[in-house]
Amino acid sequence: MTDVQLETSGRNHLFAVSDSDQYLTQIEQAAHSFYRTKTFNDPDELLDLLHKQVPSALVIDAKLQGMSGIDMISKVRSFLSSDQLPIVYTIQGDRIDQLGTARGVPGVKALEKPYRRTELLHAISSQVNSAIEAEWDNIEPVQQAALKNTLESFNSIADLISEGNPVAYENVTANCEPLIKAVQDQNYKEMLKGVQGHDNYSYVHSMRVATLLSLFGAAIGIKGEDHMTLTAGGLLHDVGKMVIPHEVLNKAGKLDEGEFVVMKSHVTHTLDFLEKTKTLPNGVMIIAGQHHEKLDGSGYPFGLKGTELNQLGRMASIIDVFSALTDRRVYKPPMPPEKAFSIMGSMEGHLDQTLMLVFKEMLLDSVGDL
Repeated sequence: MTDVQLETSGRNHLFAVSDSDQYLTQIEQAAHSFYRTKTFNDPDELLDLLHKQVPSALVIDAKLQGMSGIDMISKVRSFLSSDQLPIVYTIQGDRIDQLGTARGVPGVKALEKPYRRTELLHAISSQVNSAIEAEWDNIEPVQQAALKNTLESFNSIADLISEGNPVAYENVTANCEPLIKAVQDQNYKEMLKGVQGHDNYSYVHSMRVATLLSLFGAAIGIKGEDHMTLTAGGLLHDVGKMVIPHEVLNKAGKLDEGEFVVMKSHVTHTLDFLEKTKTLPNGVMIIAGQHHEKLDGSGYPFGLKGTELNQLGRMASIIDVFSALTDRRVYKPPMPPEKAFSIMGSMEGHLDQTLMLVFKEMLLDSVGDL
């Protein structure tokens, strides 16, 4: 379907094969913010490439040219094990025989058509992250619930955005309750470590921002509904990135002018989506709208300056920068917190240095190496 060649294989690449161009386009559209997708009409072309390049996951449709989907699974498994390449097999639900056969193959997740975008993303992610998410079952129950609940919330938002529906804020807050309890009990380190290896970077970043904002709020005495606003705002602050192409979100080098325009649009996409929820606290909108603003007015999307920036926006900006620096990415290892704070200390025109020092003292005293 496409002549574009991937330069590298590995994390965040998705291959898909079907005899339907329309279906392959739907897969590309569903996964475009999470994976760099390469599609194939010719199963043999895909098989040849898989001997050289192995993606994060493979979507095999039941309808292929020259062979069945089950045959394709068998051919792939003849040289790539379930540990090397997870497979999602998509098929009409009335083909019970093929569904049973596919489910009997290690590392294959069968997905019945028609399905929602979230179901495809969950099927891929659950396969790719099976080892990571399985480890969550071994950590303390409240932290385990925080990870699983926030992931459920985050994944469900993908469908809401594509369907133009509002977020159910009460569901988000319910799913954030274990996270807040973990923070209040000073019992969150396993949670922060547990999220690091997950392949959905947007979720990892949002979960870390939610946790660190919650910690920051607790440290300066924010309680009750205001504390929930901080936590939920952190989880929701970047949901507009779900409409930004993967190659822009995950580019290793500096974005060019056009790419930066696309990247900056994630803030307005987030605000447009969140505005559909009439019961959303204004603080959530402030966190989403101001986390890229700078004290000197050079930030975006509004160019707010000085006292125009709300304290929630100042806090969110500090956490967003710290998390971006210390996050593990495909193209870089995580930066030590001390080095991140050294860089942030030179950003006087960007960050509120008084709040930043409070956050630094709180974090290095209580959390240590993230």
